[in-house]
Amino acid sequence: MKQNLLDFDAQQLTTWFAEQGEKPFRAKQVLRWIYKNGESNFDAMSDLAKSLREMLNQKACIQAPTVMREETASDGTHKWLLDVGTGNAVETVYIPEADRGTLCVSTQAGCALDCAFCSTGKQGFNRNLSTAEIIGQVWWANRQIGKNADGNWPISNVVMMGMGEPLLNFESTVSALNLMLDDNAYGLSRRRVTVSTSGVVPAMDRLRDACPVALAVSLHAPNDALRNELVPINQKYPLHELMAACQRYLVKAPRDFVTFEYVMLAGVNDSVQQARELIDLVRDVPCKFNLIPFNPFPQAPYLRSEMDVVKRFRDVLMQANIVTTIRKVRGDDIAAACGQLAGQVQDKTKRTGQRIVEIHREH
Repeated sequence: MKQNLLDFDAQQLTTWFAEQGEKPFRAKQVLRWIYKNGESNFDAMSDLAKSLREMLNQKACIQAPTVMREETASDGTHKWLLDVGTGNAVETVYIPEADRGTLCVSTQAGCALDCAFCSTGKQGFNRNLSTAEIIGQVWWANRQIGKNADGNWPISNVVMMGMGEPLLNFESTVSALNLMLDDNAYGLSRRRVTVSTSGVVPAMDRLRDACPVALAVSLHAPNDALRNELVPINQKYPLHELMAACQRYLVKAPRDFVTFEYVMLAGVNDSVQQARELIDLVRDVPCKFNLIPFNPFPQAPYLRSEMDVVKRFRDVLMQANIVTTIRKVRGDDIAAACGQLAGQVQDKTKRTGQRIVEIHREH
């Protein structure tokens, strides 16, 4: 079987070339062809020796996930359904704005965390995505959209907020991050790459040491009692441990704050008193809040908070000098808004009797 070079970060690709008897600088050349040029044809890599191109054709390939469906919203948001094999598919969303282009990528087929407001978790988990399946989402989206007039790729920001918990797929996630940051690949700033976690505390510490990028934490509750219900991993890593991990992360983080994501659930976590609890909870953690309107899914036990309730909640936080934004809904006419990402997952958790189920990710 041919080796998919998208599975290698720079260090791994250098090692592979050495095993083939090639010099280390060949890895940098090939990285630039793959990521800076979006090239998948070895014969087109004109500065490689003919013998090297022949070896690559025999032993290697550049293969991103296959696109099953593509949609474009009225606001310019693009959504791709990507086949990742074994009956699984994930969705990737590109959100264009005047000053940036953001890609939301998935790291797992399904999710094992079973958050109460998340359809993905309710419907099960199949497997981790490989490095090629993660970075392949960036590679494919760039190629599909095409370079800007100035010759740059359109994706300037990446958020790991699609399907799955990135820190439970640590090795592949970090390898993909390394490629996003590598100057011979995408060369993105650490400030422009964000990992979102539900609070896997030991892996947050590992990420801080291995590849610190911007951090977003799915908080969703101001106290342990409620968060135990909404985000069950809180039972293993309660809020005092999570807040301490956030403080430790900021020692090496490229940004001087953590973003707390907070999905607004009517009558559940949206009261003024709960906003005041949040202020006490995060008092020692430099942070900002991103309030997310809940997008209901079939059989969801929650409703979206009314906008005046969301704004009142925001104002309480703002009065305590905590920067707070309300996430703008983008791509909702193609079901690409937050909480609407959909694909296919063959559940191995046996939480549902379905073999193929629709998945939705609240991120």
